[in-house]
Amino acid sequence: MKKAGWITFAFLLFIFGFTALVLSVVGVKITFLAWLDAPGALFGFLMKIGMIVAGIVIVYLTTTDWRSED
Repeated sequence: MKKAGWITFAFLLFIFGFTALVLSVVGVKITFLAWLDAPGALFGFLMKIGMIVAGIVIVYLTTTDWRSED
């Protein structure tokens, strides 16, 4: 996957995680992410936080210029 593909994936992961987290406070669920809350509310909350953190980490790792670090 190219750099732009990873960044797009990371932003989508962040946006869906953040949106699902905010909407869960109101009691609304995004249909294709409803399975996250099936095991329990805590598991769903942690997975949504994990989606947000993973999105941020992927963007950071993708945009870092590793060749100039030396």
